[in-house]
Amino acid sequence: MEYKIQNQARGTRIIFGEQVMKRLQLQGELIEIAEGWGYNGIQLPSIEPARIYEDKAGKEILGQMYTFPDKKGRELCLRPEVTATIQELAKEKWRHLPNLRLWYFEKCWRYEKPQRGRYREFWQFGCEVINPTDPNIKEELLEIATEMVARMTDDYVVTDNVKRGLDYYVEDGFEISCPQLGAQKQVCGGGRYEHGIGFAIGFDRLMLCTK
Repeated sequence: MEYKIQNQARGTRIIFGEQVMKRLQLQGELIEIAEGWGYNGIQLPSIEPARIYEDKAGKEILGQMYTFPDKKGRELCLRPEVTATIQELAKEKWRHLPNLRLWYFEKCWRYEKPQRGRYREFWQFGCEVINPTDPNIKEELLEIATEMVARMTDDYVVTDNVKRGLDYYVEDGFEISCPQLGAQKQVCGGGRYEHGIGFAIGFDRLMLCTK
């Protein structure tokens, strides 16, 4: 069940009762799959320096970011996605760690037009491999992503070698969509970037596809 209160921010939800338990169950199943493949969890701050995204995210995301100065005038933002911060960690802390496998489950924010399956406050579940050396690592990630989506629905389409919308991707990536969602049918997208490769699942959209 979802509630709305007076003057609630557009594109946000108050989730209650059975729906909360269903989301926790799905979260647990995705974590179980990721851990089974040898990925380790990471949690990131919700408030980040806006500069992290300035040279990584495309124009669409930059235009949708919630940005604000702090009391010392530093430009901050609510995290619009996760991979950009993972890339900063890879560059600053993990340059010499090959095949570091990570999973995350994080809340993100983008100022865009709310509609079914698209919210201004939403959750992403993702997997990343930092400094991969396995030539088949893309196939591994695509298999994991497909396993996660298939756990929730038998009605999905996998598309490989597609152009991704974020500027940090260095080659064509992959997507998984659920046709029953209509216009907002994409539930997963991923690809390779300078320091690694990974994918993100739109958790709220995947919830709409569950059996």
